[in-house]
Amino acid sequence: MSDIIIIGGGIAGGSLAAAVSADADVVLLEAEDVFGYHATGRSAAMYEPNYGNVVINTLTRASHSAFKEADVLSPRGVLYLADENEQHLMDAIADADFNDRVTLEEALALVPILNLANIRDAVLATAACDLDVDKLFQSRLKIARANGAQLHTKAGVNGIHFDSQWHVRTAVGEFSAPILVNAAGAWADQIAGLAGAKPLGIQPYRRSVARLPAPRGLDVSDWPMLLSAAETWYAKPDAGKWLVSSAEEDPVDPMDAWADDMVLAEGLARYQEFVTEEVTRVESNWAGLRSFAPDRTPVVGFDGVAQGFFWLAGQGGYGVQTSPALSALAADIILGRTPDFDTGIIAALSPSRSM
Repeated sequence: MSDIIIIGGGIAGGSLAAAVSADADVVLLEAEDVFGYHATGRSAAMYEPNYGNVVINTLTRASHSAFKEADVLSPRGVLYLADENEQHLMDAIADADFNDRVTLEEALALVPILNLANIRDAVLATAACDLDVDKLFQSRLKIARANGAQLHTKAGVNGIHFDSQWHVRTAVGEFSAPILVNAAGAWADQIAGLAGAKPLGIQPYRRSVARLPAPRGLDVSDWPMLLSAAETWYAKPDAGKWLVSSAEEDPVDPMDAWADDMVLAEGLARYQEFVTEEVTRVESNWAGLRSFAPDRTPVVGFDGVAQGFFWLAGQGGYGVQTSPALSALAADIILGRTPDFDTGIIAALSPSRSM
């Protein structure tokens, strides 16, 4: 018997395991063969303090010191671009912290393939950084193991019941604890259903990415990430290659996601309007799932009805960049400590809020 069972071995579950395992006996269960197989392993890997709503911004900025300590950030920047249809969005982007409007000529100096004939405005987010997701994630798992946590892969859950404590039946055995944490990402509502808790409407959305050769064979390592003002596509350097995403949000069932060729082609066409270099070859593609609660704010806290059932879900596209703050907050609530966040943030994350 343990103190806490965590279902879901992505960045949320792994970070929480690290945060609570110094003070509790923890079991971390992952259905796949490896930890971080789904959303964590397919993240765009960016830290952008203005990305998301006010609650997300607060959590992201609160995570910055942990990222610095883990040495997982490197300067990148995000260059927001708008055509005539998106230009109305740029004032709000330019007014955000750490953002500076740049001339189109300055934007072209940063990324020499831009098609200025179709671009009306540009804003550079100077605080945005690349985030080494794997280094961060492996460090969390290492801490959890060092603290004595039991980490199990190939541990798909096939039954849950409660009789003064939670019993979780998996492919690798049965585990029991008074506290059960639902950090199952796209499968969060399914796990809730197995546990007899009311699902909260956590919906997975697919997002596809293509890896292209570096445009014109150029060195793209110092280029900023490119993002359309309405987030209809993005592009960024990756190990000497050039990633382009269609930035779609297509609702799907929980699955091992794959890219939809037609959707990806449409996204590449949108991207193509902003650059002068024609897309002639896609080297590979993939897709990931971004799972949101109905109000697009994560769900963190004990269920209002199911005793000892804790939600850590609905992180959407912000799970990695908020993971230190969310895991610290979740650990404080679970262990009965006073969180560092104000009551407004805690209430906005609570499963009992109106979504």
